[in-house]
Amino acid sequence: MISYGATLDVARELTLFVARVLRTARRARGTRRGRRALTPYRQAVLVLRWFRDATPIHRLATDHRISVATAYRYLHEAITALAAHAPDLHQVLHERRATGDTHVILDGTLITCDRVAATTIKTKGRNRGATVHLWYSGKHRAFGGNIQFLATPDGFPLWVSPVLPGSRNDLSAARDLDIVGALTAAAGQGLTTLADKAYHAAGIGVLGRRIGVVFAQRLDQRAMRFLGRGGRLGPRGRVQLAGKCSSSRTSWTGSPRWTWHSRCTTRRSTSARRRSVRPRAPARSSCRSTVEIP
Repeated sequence: MISYGATLDVARELTLFVARVLRTARRARGTRRGRRALTPYRQAVLVLRWFRDATPIHRLATDHRISVATAYRYLHEAITALAAHAPDLHQVLHERRATGDTHVILDGTLITCDRVAATTIKTKGRNRGATVHLWYSGKHRAFGGNIQFLATPDGFPLWVSPVLPGSRNDLSAARDLDIVGALTAAAGQGLTTLADKAYHAAGIGVLGRRIGVVFAQRLDQRAMRFLGRGGRLGPRGRVQLAGKCSSSRTSWTGSPRWTWHSRCTTRRSTSARRRSVRPRAPARSSCRSTVEIP
């Protein structure tokens, strides 16, 4: 076995912040000093390596001289501690109003995962009453979880919702998580929400690209272009959540925990596949991508 040095391209301030969060979580848990295999700083490095480079767990365990089970436990402990510091939806909306923002972006995405055996009874459509997979998304044709997120006007993610089964659409997920109610209340205080056509019936607090004819007549062309641009900023937020030019992939570990990975796949366009002439670009190429740590 050959040892070599490596550099983790994240800010040192971020590592110290994660270490402070882990140290606070250990004190709250009652962990005595010197009883852990890794210090809070070393555990923070382990977690950031997994977030930044999607390093396999067995390799992290080998590098830090701990067992694979301990590496998994340290990773889940850090994710839980960091999630506890995330602001809730009402705090985010209040901060956006305090900073003077006029609108935010609402969108949803599917975090794919391995096959899950849970099933449910379909209540709509032609196959009403049939048994379907709970975590299967018919829109994306893949297993995964539906998450909703808010983003700034330039597409930077601000808040992420808890995960729901992939069979749920964006509008029903936003209603069940009480996102629509919070956004409607924020709209009454001057903070409007822009979304795509999936939220066209979300209420007066969410302006989608599919708007009423009477309301559209009251808008000038500049406002209409503004609404259309807001509907395209959601994908930018999804890219920043999952990593540059990457589609997120998660693996189901048998418990309600999600293991994040990043993988980028470039495919031919739909129009190119429909044509009989083979396109000049390669048909398929894959590249690794990493989750961006601010």
